[in-house]
Amino acid sequence: NFNNMRRLVTKLEQRDIAAVCIEDKIFPKTNSFIRGESQPLAPMDEFCGKIKAGKDAQSDDDFCIVARTESFIAGWGLKEALKRAEAYRQAGADAILVHSKIDSPRDVQAFMAEWADRHPIVIVPTMYWQTPTDLFRELGISLVIWANHTLRSSIAAMKQSAKHLLEAESLVELEPNLPTVKEIFRLQGMAEYAQWEKIYLPKAERPASAVLLAATKGAQFGSLTD
Repeated sequence: NFNNMRRLVTKLEQRDIAAVCIEDKIFPKTNSFIRGESQPLAPMDEFCGKIKAGKDAQSDDDFCIVARTESFIAGWGLKEALKRAEAYRQAGADAILVHSKIDSPRDVQAFMAEWADRHPIVIVPTMYWQTPTDLFRELGISLVIWANHTLRSSIAAMKQSAKHLLEAESLVELEPNLPTVKEIFRLQGMAEYAQWEKIYLPKAERPASAVLLAATKGAQFGSLTD
């Protein structure tokens, strides 16, 4: 409820998060593309209360609250989407996210024609991915979120690598196209961990990395006695 929203905004600001997006469904919810029409929407007035509570709780003027309406997803149509979007705008939302699950931008186009640029609009064109980005610019969309494509790309890459290993039983062709292990350590911040070791680990103790190395060498020769 509004208490959760106030706490959320406070905690996000403490972590230097720039914005949060909340949607007008009730808990528990599932993905919008899984029986979205059977998921009830939150009462509009109650959701507006959450927006107001979040705005009152923020201490950074630049922090943004994006209010997402699932009216199209739930099958409630354009009229309800417009009504809720306007209510959320008046409640203080910094932008409105309008979501749709059809495979064309038709819902978004109809919404923008009536909305008349009164407030920033955000979209997530997962299902209408073939739409040229220039059309979104022409419609006056402020922000486009390509929400899950890096995740899906990683799955495709892992499947391809696994298939290659199964068939070729070799890393010769695969390894040159992969990030190095050194790069993985860089992404994990291992250099920072090494600095912490120097600061916090007694000099008489062996670093965890050395213990791990010894255990690895022992395993290679069938013994962990080192």
